[in-house]
Amino acid sequence: MNPGDRVRVDRADRTYEGVLLPSSTDDQLVVKLEGGYNVGVDRGEADVEVLAEDVYRIDGTDAAGDDGASEIEFDDDLPTISLISTGGTIASTVDYRTGAVTAQFDAEDVLRAVPDLAGRANYRGRVVANILSENMEPSIWRDLAQAVREEIEAGADGVVVMHGTDTMQYSASALAFMLETPVPIVFTGSQRSADRPSSDNVMNAVSAVEAAKSDCAEVMVCMHATESDDRCALHRGTRVRKNHTSRRDAFETVGAEPLGEVEYETETVEFRRAYQERGASELELRDDLEGDVELLKFTPGMDPAFLDVVEGSEGLIIEGTGLGHVHTDLIPRIEELIADGTTVVMTSQCLEGRVCDRVYDTGRDLLEAGVVEAGDTLPGTAKVKLMWALANSDDVAEAMGTSLAGEIQERSVPWE
Repeated sequence: MNPGDRVRVDRADRTYEGVLLPSSTDDQLVVKLEGGYNVGVDRGEADVEVLAEDVYRIDGTDAAGDDGASEIEFDDDLPTISLISTGGTIASTVDYRTGAVTAQFDAEDVLRAVPDLAGRANYRGRVVANILSENMEPSIWRDLAQAVREEIEAGADGVVVMHGTDTMQYSASALAFMLETPVPIVFTGSQRSADRPSSDNVMNAVSAVEAAKSDCAEVMVCMHATESDDRCALHRGTRVRKNHTSRRDAFETVGAEPLGEVEYETETVEFRRAYQERGASELELRDDLEGDVELLKFTPGMDPAFLDVVEGSEGLIIEGTGLGHVHTDLIPRIEELIADGTTVVMTSQCLEGRVCDRVYDTGRDLLEAGVVEAGDTLPGTAKVKLMWALANSDDVAEAMGTSLAGEIQERSVPWE
């Protein structure tokens, strides 16, 4: 029997029928069931009957050359897309010896995991990190930005960054501030692992590649627009937020429509808002970051002693209530922090709307203390921006109040 054969596997009191898949070990049989799930069975404990040969074509796993390098034929008529991995599940396979989902990285691996990508572009694969996205750090943002620059300098017509979903919005913001790009940079990921029938990895990856071939030379996040497999939304990297823990359409553009969408069946990319066009900017990297910046969410009854933790920090983002408020008892301590050299920036914990500390007395007191307003910048984006501004701007307050990468909108109005 060979991968691609339809088989019936009897083990103890269970029977499995489906297509035999390649296995990571000779001791295991891997069968794709009719429902879409895969099952691994110990070969020595199973009786196997081949029902039909070669019912499904499965490429061999030994596609790399003798030196282990990825070998992909290039077509001069196709654009070149760089696939950069930081970890996550979008291009992962299941090791049935351990039961773990294992990330696969080079271009050959990605094409094997998502064969629908074949024929859409020429690909180059590159690994920047292999981490869970909650372990993302500013130093890796710098490595990622440098890798993206090198890929564009080497001729990539677009870049797709495969990233875990939990902190994708932070990484997308970081690259939006660190890079001026003449080509699209598209972040994508997967909410559900590749062995699940409901996995979103194929559609997200395909749509991200189509977006990377488009005319929009911005940092974008490409994820499911709905729970169905119909289209992906393209979110500006500085305005996107993960708003659900597990839904496939977890990501939303806050306060506006997404930049555009990718229709999966027709493979068309449509933009609905103004964007920076391909080739409009020269490639530039400014990747210095000030790491000593914190984000603090104010809640009623908060002890002012919480601010002692950030004493001496270079920067502090406060996620205030409403228009940008905190308890009046915190204001003297905030003023002390600012006097000692900490840049304090106010954002709002409301999902939409902007900070305006000139309406109420508390806000006016905060402004008098030296707090900087961040408009309608999302709190997470504001933290990344302040890290960048402290390292790159001569006037941090002015930078935080100016839209540098689409993070501040001109007006805060309902859009639906």
